[in-house]
Amino acid sequence: MSDLSHGDDAAAVNSLRSAVMRLSRRLKHQRVDESLSPTEMSVLGTLSLCGRATPGELARKEHVQPPSMTRIVALLEAKGLVRLEPHPDDRRQKVVTRTERAEVMLEESRRKRNAFLATLVEGLDEDEWAKLRAAAPVLEKLAHL
Repeated sequence: MSDLSHGDDAAAVNSLRSAVMRLSRRLKHQRVDESLSPTEMSVLGTLSLCGRATPGELARKEHVQPPSMTRIVALLEAKGLVRLEPHPDDRRQKVVTRTERAEVMLEESRRKRNAFLATLVEGLDEDEWAKLRAAAPVLEKLAHL
């Protein structure tokens, strides 16, 4: 890998960062439920992917401190979007799972955001669209490193 702090590579990294941040902000505005924070939505999305997790596991996955995750989970539980159940192996812990209401809301949110992106993509030419399709797995990999 080349030195990404100089020249064309540095400019590409800067451009990628800027574009991803702007697009992310635009997507965050395509919300179904305005009462949920982006962090709460992210936690629900993580639960949708992993099915269930302890608050500590969620804190690690979301890169927040455990006390912050405890508050987030409590807010989501109060809104009827998650439930806490006893941990099957450790009675000191709880396991967080999403409710059906959360899954319906997440699906509506995905549809809205996908429609927004599809509208943007319609403005691309075939070559740009092919490049974006090819870049999608790489962007997915970066998002999970």
